[in-house]
Amino acid sequence: MPNIFTGWHLLLILAVILLLFGAAKLPALAKSVGQSARVFKGEMKAMKTEDGGTAEPAADAPAHVDASAEAPPARGTSESQP
Repeated sequence: MPNIFTGWHLLLILAVILLLFGAAKLPALAKSVGQSARVFKGEMKAMKTEDGGTAEPAADAPAHVDASAEAPPARGTSESQP
């Protein structure tokens, strides 16, 4: 099978991506792809440890946090008063 992605093909693909998403959105797109890959990697390591492996969790993988734990206390509760 011939090499499909030669230098000119890659330049053409990058130009089409640039036209579709725009230069301003590309850094945000790259960041979200990187975060997704990091979360996936952490989940794979967690699955391996559940299966009996002794792999340590990735230091760069974000911990899963309950969304309600980060919410500020409601107004009028005893936690918000000094």
